[in-house]
Amino acid sequence: MRIGVDVGGTKLEVIAIDHDGREVLRRRMATPRGSYEGTLDAIRTLVLEAESEVGPSTVGIGMPGTISPATGLVKNANSTWLNGQPFGRDLMRVLDRELRLANDANCLALSEATDGAAAGASPVFAVILGTGVGGGLAVHGQIVVGVNAIAGEWGHNPVPWPTAGEWPGPPCYCGRTGCIETLLSGPGFEADHAEQLGIRLRGVEIVAAAEAGDAAAAATLARYEERLARSLAAIINVLDPEVIVLGGGLSNIDRFYLSVPRLWEPFVFSDRVDTRLVRAQHGDSSGVRGAAWLWPESK
Repeated sequence: MRIGVDVGGTKLEVIAIDHDGREVLRRRMATPRGSYEGTLDAIRTLVLEAESEVGPSTVGIGMPGTISPATGLVKNANSTWLNGQPFGRDLMRVLDRELRLANDANCLALSEATDGAAAGASPVFAVILGTGVGGGLAVHGQIVVGVNAIAGEWGHNPVPWPTAGEWPGPPCYCGRTGCIETLLSGPGFEADHAEQLGIRLRGVEIVAAAEAGDAAAAATLARYEERLARSLAAIINVLDPEVIVLGGGLSNIDRFYLSVPRLWEPFVFSDRVDTRLVRAQHGDSSGVRGAAWLWPESK
C-alpha cells in the first residue's frame, strides 16, 4: 500500500491506495493551526491509524511550501508555523522511517499526470486556487522540483499586465505586494469583493450571487477570471504546457473552463493556443493521491 498525507492550512488528510491507485482508506482531521508540534503529532496519529488498518506502507507527504536544499528547513509555506522548521527530519523521527515530501501543488500535478485529467500529457502545470495559490509542474509523469526547490511557484510573482487599480497591489505574507496569491486566493477573492462593496461574503456566496444576477458579484467574478487568465497566459508563454489543471476550492467554478481560455488568448505569444484548461479529476483528494504516488512502483 501507499499512504499519502496532505498537510493543508485547515485540514490534514490521509489516504491509502493500492498499486492500481484504488482508494482503500481516507481520513481527515482539522489542522492544529499555529502549532508545529501539534501538526507533527496529528500527522503521526493519522499515519499510524491508517497503517493499523491497511498494514505497513510507504508514506508520502504533500506540504505547503518546500524543504530548502540549502538548510533542510521549510520555506515559503503559507502555513507559516512550518517555516524555518526541520519538518522532514522531524516527521521521519516521529514516524521512524524514510518519507518522501513534496510541495502540495507538485503532488497535484503528479496525481493528475499519473491517473487524472492530464494522464499522458506533458508538460502539465497544476494550480491550487484555495487558501493560497500554489503551482506545480510535471514533465513526462515526473514532478520538477528545480535547483532552488521552487519550480512552479507562480503565486509569488506579480499579476502580469496589471491595470492601474492593481498596482502596487495588496500586501502579501511573503513581504512583497501585488503577488498573484493576494488576488487569486480564496481570501483574495473575498477581499476584492469586500473592498468594492464594503460587505464581506464567502467565496461561494459571491459566486451564488453572481449566478443569481447580482451585478456587483458578477463584476467581482469577472475581475477574478480575467486576472486568472492573464496570470496563466504568462505561464503558457514560459512553459507551453499541454494541460493546465485547476484544483482547490475555486476550481469548482464551472464557467472558468470556457471563459479563461478565451480570455488568455490575447496575452499568449502564439497564433493559436492549444493548451487545455481542465478541472482536477480527483477533486480535492488529488493532492493527497499525488503524495502517495511519490513512491515509484519499484518501491
